[in-house]
Amino acid sequence: MKLQSYWTDTVPRYAPQAGEWPTAVDVAVVGAGFTGLSAALALAARGAQVAVLEAGDRVAFEASGRNGGHVNNGLAHDYGELADKVGVEQARAWYGAYDAAVDTVERIVREEAIDCGFARNGKLKLATKPAHYDALARSAERLRSDGVDADIELLDRGRVREEEIASERFAGGLVYKRSAQMHMGRFANGLAAAVERHGGKIFLQSTVERIERSGSGKPSTLHTTRGPLRASQVLLANGAGRHGSYREFGWLRRRMVPVGSFILATAPLGRERAQSLIARRRTCTTVANIHHYFRLTDDDRLILGGRAHFGVSSPTSDARSAPILREGMLGIFPQLADVEIDYCWGGVVDMTRDRLPQAGERNGVWYSTGYSGHGTQMSVHMGQIMARLIAGEAVPNPWGGRPWPAIPGHFGPPWFLPLVGAYYRAKDRFS
Repeated sequence: MKLQSYWTDTVPRYAPQAGEWPTAVDVAVVGAGFTGLSAALALAARGAQVAVLEAGDRVAFEASGRNGGHVNNGLAHDYGELADKVGVEQARAWYGAYDAAVDTVERIVREEAIDCGFARNGKLKLATKPAHYDALARSAERLRSDGVDADIELLDRGRVREEEIASERFAGGLVYKRSAQMHMGRFANGLAAAVERHGGKIFLQSTVERIERSGSGKPSTLHTTRGPLRASQVLLANGAGRHGSYREFGWLRRRMVPVGSFILATAPLGRERAQSLIARRRTCTTVANIHHYFRLTDDDRLILGGRAHFGVSSPTSDARSAPILREGMLGIFPQLADVEIDYCWGGVVDMTRDRLPQAGERNGVWYSTGYSGHGTQMSVHMGQIMARLIAGEAVPNPWGGRPWPAIPGHFGPPWFLPLVGAYYRAKDRFS
């Protein structure tokens, strides 16, 4: 079993052709994940001089390359509960942003001819208890009555078992037909190649240590491990990552909690056996506070993830997650007891307090982050939005203009995660 991401292990390591270190650019993008690469692509296509600065030694090697491979529409929240809290108009707009985000990924894949197995097969949200099915039914009714999503379809236990999932575990499900999936490593390589094809530059092992902000209307200077770089505009697309100084990026880090999410990939099952498990090859997620998500790959593996434990990814915690995730897999598909696990890896999810992204400008520096476990599609979409804002367009920012207070007691490593995990396990047990 390899303790590395299936997505990054099954593609060649992308080698940027950046050339010499520049002295000045129009836009410096900090982070070569999906947000940064997408923004750089859009800016370079407009003719801007763009440099992407990545602290690590690979593109899209953090959250963008260490997720479950889902490109889903729909919110992390129950739509009805969110609409009651913030109003129908706002909840509808946020739901629509995720629809638009899946469209954005599909458009880029098509326009840049990226071979990444993009397939819009839909998502199936699965109820593990009758009460969860009742909640899905209420959500479906509210989505229809508010005119938010007419494409959803509610399935009872029998239809889930007969038409979708070869499992007795589920009390029903809700299909979101606009959702998709793809190979994250192949998409990342294609996106990086598109950046360079349009004239953007990507620099690896270029940690930003400090940003020296000049006066209004003047360029900033980014002090990096490769040397200084002057930029007229700066976009932070690095989340609450481990790289860079805490002093420089502490404002972001105090507003997000890095939560580990752990994922396994089985050995190839063969097309017939794989198809028998998930007949329509949808992305799937279960309804619970500590839930599972799973899908099939092009080479007919099952990929399944979840909060195996509340902590951050490391070789030790990734290895410890494998038997926990395997137990979860067999709880859904006991017929896979004979299947080997080829990969197990962890990634970091940047969770905000309200589990919604944040994007905007602070002290002359742009940022987009905090995708809270639903970032594959939204990071790509927000990269495009931020590029247009940086270029001076009056484009709506779906996540801007909201208060973003710091998380009380959060100044460094998230010491409170085990307590959070115990709380959510208790909620799941007694719900």
